[in-house]
Amino acid sequence: MATVPAQTANTELAERPELAPSPLITEFLKHLQHERGLSPQTIRAYRSDLRQLDAQCGPLERIGLSDIRRWLGDMHQAGLSRSTLNRKTASVRAFTSWAHRRGHLSEDPSVRLRTARRSTHLPDVLQHQHMDQLTAGLADQAAESASAQPLDPVEHAMHLRDAAMVELLYATGMRVAELSGLDLASFETGRRMVRLLGKGNKERIVPYGVPAETAMRQWWETGRPVLATASSATACFLGRRGARIDVRTVRRVVDQQLGRLGTTAARGPHALRHTAATHLLEGGADLRTVQELLGHASLSTTQLYTHVTIDSLRDAYGQAHPRA
Repeated sequence: MATVPAQTANTELAERPELAPSPLITEFLKHLQHERGLSPQTIRAYRSDLRQLDAQCGPLERIGLSDIRRWLGDMHQAGLSRSTLNRKTASVRAFTSWAHRRGHLSEDPSVRLRTARRSTHLPDVLQHQHMDQLTAGLADQAAESASAQPLDPVEHAMHLRDAAMVELLYATGMRVAELSGLDLASFETGRRMVRLLGKGNKERIVPYGVPAETAMRQWWETGRPVLATASSATACFLGRRGARIDVRTVRRVVDQQLGRLGTTAARGPHALRHTAATHLLEGGADLRTVQELLGHASLSTTQLYTHVTIDSLRDAYGQAHPRA
């Protein structure tokens, strides 16, 4: 079956946003939502991957192993990372397995599909002094906006929101989607605990510290009332127009603030999640506790952070030991 180069297919999809998914993809996405209870973010990733596959190798009712391999090969040639390729492979495997069980495919072509070996790249994390600089910079911005003449209440509210988001992301190690989905009722302020809804609709309760509590109270009492509208409902964090904050906005805010440091390669909200996990382990927390706090299904995922702390230990040893 002839395939279309990956970059061409991606461009065509981008230029035709009105293109509806095939009925088979739509049925599969309903299965993910109603039977497996996956998050909207995960379902969007499945939809994107399968629409790309359908555009290049469709119809999916006749998809074969060679078609999938050529598609992944095109993606590799286009420069996609191993982690992205593995995610797309997982999407296709889940789809073809489901389609075979439902009788849409006579056999499951993904059974013999291999997953690329995971990259050993370790996540970028912030040092303790970087986190101090980051939170101090956010506090300074909020203070400057409060003393500006004339006062811009919306601008001041945005600074308070940004400071609260960064403090909470670092304090809890939560995912960006979990932060976006927070409601006012998610917090037990008396105990400094927050209830999070993670991947697969799994709920967990995570503590947060005094700095995050202080930033959150300033946001709730001074910032949020300025941005709140009838559309805000019970959402904790709001965008400029009062709606629940979007994950892309959170990523942009964190990227901008990390970029202001100029001393670290760490970027995005996930860097704060990596940093929280690393600092917890460095502070003596056991691996199981960190796994529970982060909401990892597998301990092997959490073990990645032990390598980061070992690297930090090696660097400290090299600088301090007389015979290093």
